[in-house]
Amino acid sequence: MTSFITLPGIGGSGETHWQTHWEASDPCFTRFHPSDWDKPGLTDWQDALERQIDNSPSPPVLVAHSLACLLVAHAAETVAGRVMGAFLVAVPDPASAAFPAAAASFANPPRHRLPFPALIVASANDPYATPEYVKARAEEWGAGCIEIGPCGHINGASGLGIWEQGRMLLAAFCAGLGWQSV
Repeated sequence: MTSFITLPGIGGSGETHWQTHWEASDPCFTRFHPSDWDKPGLTDWQDALERQIDNSPSPPVLVAHSLACLLVAHAAETVAGRVMGAFLVAVPDPASAAFPAAAASFANPPRHRLPFPALIVASANDPYATPEYVKARAEEWGAGCIEIGPCGHINGASGLGIWEQGRMLLAAFCAGLGWQSV
């Protein structure tokens, strides 16, 4: 059975976020649950990710947004062989002025190839990372990279709703993993 773990960024994904819509419309999506969405700690978030993977009915695809993309990079070696791949949306730059101080423990993500397939989806006008930064991370992580135009931080405030384009990108990514449908 296809399974997905949604990994929201700092603050969690609210009611208007595409991750929340995907979870509500498809039981194959489950959300990981760190102890604090607003004061993220890397160790706590990694532990929550490990628990969610352990509870997954099959090796999942990680569907990460923002800060959780850095979580995936930090946890990659630990979860290697237990996940099918990672769909990384709106990778933030920890050195940007917009990066939240509360997320300092997520800074300095590994800069080597991820041990599983990954696709980065980026916006041309993301306030948390320049297109150049995102392309550099994609190259270092061995990930594909798709820029979807000016969509802000690709979050609830972007007004994407259920974000059908994102579901199509996820379906294409999963097809490349050998999965037939999303």
